[in-house]
Amino acid sequence: MARDVLNPENQERTCSPIQLENQKLMKLAIFFAAASLALIGNGLADQYDTLAAQGYRWVNVNGPYACTSEQHVEGLVAHRTDARELEVVQNIQCYYLIPGTIVQVIKEDPAHGMTEMRVAGRPRYLWTYTRFLSKRPVQDTYGVIQTPQNSGLNRATDTALAPSLPSDDTTARTRPNGNP
Repeated sequence: MARDVLNPENQERTCSPIQLENQKLMKLAIFFAAASLALIGNGLADQYDTLAAQGYRWVNVNGPYACTSEQHVEGLVAHRTDARELEVVQNIQCYYLIPGTIVQVIKEDPAHGMTEMRVAGRPRYLWTYTRFLSKRPVQDTYGVIQTPQNSGLNRATDTALAPSLPSDDTTARTRPNGNP
């Protein structure tokens, strides 16, 4: 008898009808929660697959690998030194890529493994190696997966590149309302 008191497995468990109903409801709630999470995960994956099919990619490298020409990318990667890196960045030939940044592919050059892309906030198209871009989403430094809408790369508001201005100071730079 003392053994039965110390070992609850030997005793019969009796549950009230309310406890049985609560257990059933809890199992049902867990099932629906798991099913919802699975559907949400599939929905997000579908969203990113759709973006990749539309030509969007996520950067998976950190460094000055977005350059104004294919030759600059090739030269920088082939002969990478701190001095060379500083030179191309100071001369505005290359820009830093940060992991998780979303870009839009403009043209691919499979023969050289290069991609021409559009980056939010840059007034011209840039080139990088295709291997530095991923079709699968990459989280940025804040743990966020960028989309065209939350990155400033929205097609509706940023479809055309800014016109290039003359390099000399003869043309006044004004806004559309006439103010400098």
